[in-house]
Amino acid sequence: MYEFVDGIVRLLKKIIPESIVRPLRPVYHRALTFMMALAYGFPARRLVVIGVTGTKGKSTTAEMLFALLRAAGHKTALISTIRFAIEEHSEPNRYKMTLQGRGFAQAFMRRALLAGCTHLVIEVTSESVPQHRHWFLDLDGLVVTNIQREHIESHGSFEKYVAAKRAIVDALVHSPKKRRVLVANEDVPESRAFLSAPVSEALGFGRQELYNLTEGDWQESFAYEGVSIAVPLPGTFNALNALAAIKIGGAFGVPVGTAAAALKSLPPVPGRVERVEAGQDFLAIVDYAHTPDSLKALYDAFPARRKICVLGNTGGGRDTWKRPEMGKIADEGCAEVILTNEDPYDEDPISIVESMARGMRRKPRVIMDRREAIRAALGAARPGDAVLITGKGTDPFIMGARGSKIPWSDAAVVREELKKLSGEAAR
Repeated sequence: MYEFVDGIVRLLKKIIPESIVRPLRPVYHRALTFMMALAYGFPARRLVVIGVTGTKGKSTTAEMLFALLRAAGHKTALISTIRFAIEEHSEPNRYKMTLQGRGFAQAFMRRALLAGCTHLVIEVTSESVPQHRHWFLDLDGLVVTNIQREHIESHGSFEKYVAAKRAIVDALVHSPKKRRVLVANEDVPESRAFLSAPVSEALGFGRQELYNLTEGDWQESFAYEGVSIAVPLPGTFNALNALAAIKIGGAFGVPVGTAAAALKSLPPVPGRVERVEAGQDFLAIVDYAHTPDSLKALYDAFPARRKICVLGNTGGGRDTWKRPEMGKIADEGCAEVILTNEDPYDEDPISIVESMARGMRRKPRVIMDRREAIRAALGAARPGDAVLITGKGTDPFIMGARGSKIPWSDAAVVREELKKLSGEAAR
């Protein structure tokens, strides 16, 4: 059904003028969302559905929660920016979109039910709200990881962006489920305000709860309810992601000890502080880091290392405000900065790089070919350095003008270039 509807919609978009479609779009999205939920038998009603939203940390928190629920013995499915999973079966998300429309979530939930799943973890984004993709998810729980400035131009203002996040909280409030649990970041005023929502249980989390926090290149550890928690990911932000997952998991019956064991053995999260190893004597890290705050948090996770940073700017034609800010953060946090191309879409990629450079005191090195930029950064690394390649994470394409796209993987390119460097050193 999903594939059929998707094909019909794509065909209609080609033959019906935009001027006709635009005024009908709100009604179309509402009607399609309802019809697809109806066609698949409202599958969310028979699942425990836990949503994860926020500006950053959604994918990592979703992966953590997926692991916690499975460790507790629940057959669980996952819809995230990174991948779609039903228990052990997993496929990468190649849509460059977290939450697909046209009934994708309903179709996936139906598949999960047929596979015997009882729980679903799903990322829910603010950009899915105008298309009503958050409708009929029938949430049992929701995590709000944080709220920061992002998608300002697509929403119209920061206030409207926060309102979109509030709409996701409202979806939990109005869910038909009897018990509705909200977990939200207390360190951020906007997400802290959500805790007043009329739900069954509202739980805050924040840095003040990270007792005995120990930070390192390879893991973060802290104590919670007398249990030692070790997360094999660097950065305080990942300790907070873990805390959020533990709290929402606990609300749905996952003991803290079970959560601790699941987090200790958490597999690497692709594209999220992902280490690429090829026998080199320095760190090579790939990370999504698409906001100023997330970029600074990543750099701060490696305080003792000399950092060589490859920086683009996510998405041409949007969020232009953050370009000089990210340039400034890289200039202040990195020993060397290489500016490069990322996803220019229909915007001139040189103008994007120039916007980033305006926030820098030093004149940056500019290498527009992303592979060449990565190769240069790896080649400049000394023993003990950290090479940090940010912006794309697991994004599967470099998006260019007029809808063009080039297949891409930062992690694969880093691995390939490390092998080349190793071969050159051996000669």
